[in-house]
Amino acid sequence: MFKIFPLNLGIRAHDLTITTKENLVQKLQELRLSHIQFAPQKAFSKELTLGNMTLGTASHFGTYFQKNDIELSILGCYVNISSEDSHIRKQALATFKHQISLCSAYGAKMIATETGSVETGYTPRNFTEEAYQIARDSVIEMVKEAEKFGVTVAIEAGINHPLYSYQLAKRLIHDVASPNLKLILDCANLICPQNHGEQKAIIQNALEELGPHLAALHLKDYIIKNKTIQMVPVGQGCLDFRPLLHFVKYDRPLLYTTLEATPEKSVVQAVTHLERLYDIC
Repeated sequence: MFKIFPLNLGIRAHDLTITTKENLVQKLQELRLSHIQFAPQKAFSKELTLGNMTLGTASHFGTYFQKNDIELSILGCYVNISSEDSHIRKQALATFKHQISLCSAYGAKMIATETGSVETGYTPRNFTEEAYQIARDSVIEMVKEAEKFGVTVAIEAGINHPLYSYQLAKRLIHDVASPNLKLILDCANLICPQNHGEQKAIIQNALEELGPHLAALHLKDYIIKNKTIQMVPVGQGCLDFRPLLHFVKYDRPLLYTTLEATPEKSVVQAVTHLERLYDIC
């Protein structure tokens, strides 16, 4: 008989109101969350930057999380790997490579980023072939470094980024062709006012096309307001989480799923909502 595993649900550490690692672990335990996406410079922005992290710093956090039965599922290192400014891009890649070298000390299962933007902030030029190629070449460089350390790089697509669709995410997998490259799927990141009515097909196609390459899911919700997408806490918008939860329940048991853009005050409600859907799907 097929054994049903529990929903493997975590959260981004910086979505919680925390001041210390002890405070972070206490809140995770109270909320019944078993893993975190940890971006140290966001979780503890006053004390840490990505550039000053050392093996000792990484081990300090990694050992503490492991001792308290908290998995560090994703090491967040969200830098702009697609900038047309070669200096900015070079610095971003150097920072990411440095964090790759610390992954094992953190005990992180993967290191993740989005692809950024060719300019500062949103630009229509992100939808060009040139933008995709800049992002692809950066990912190739990052993955080559990750291969040296036995680290998994996870890339997340976003609607306004050079990697803006599940089709391009699949293309990236084939272009890089490395077992050290995986994907994070955030279906809310693939929705815009123009394709909102096609949500069901987008989610289903993304799961079918990207399923074997997924290392994690990000779960966040959205509404359409004034003809724009606005992110809201999970369970308070119009994203249908049922196909995603069915996927992790039957096709990819215990796949890391991470709450995103859900503030601490809304976490209990979000967890209850997702667990209810997971139980009946």
